[in-house]
Amino acid sequence: MFEDFRKQIDDASFKDEDEQEEPQLERTYQEHHFIGMTPPQRFIVAILLLMMTFILGVLFLLVTAKIVPPFLG
Repeated sequence: MFEDFRKQIDDASFKDEDEQEEPQLERTYQEHHFIGMTPPQRFIVAILLLMMTFILGVLFLLVTAKIVPPFLG
């Protein structure tokens, strides 16, 4: 009785493995773009953000009179 169950389980497991095997497709290389930009474009955006931060920081210091340009002082 138990041998019949073992045979059924063994036979079923081999059949399931054969049915589950699917041909694996080769993965193609895909570039991952952040917000649809390439790495050089992201670099330019980062540089522009850095420049804007610098300019706004200097303007803030000028407005609050923490620094004074020599030609105004």
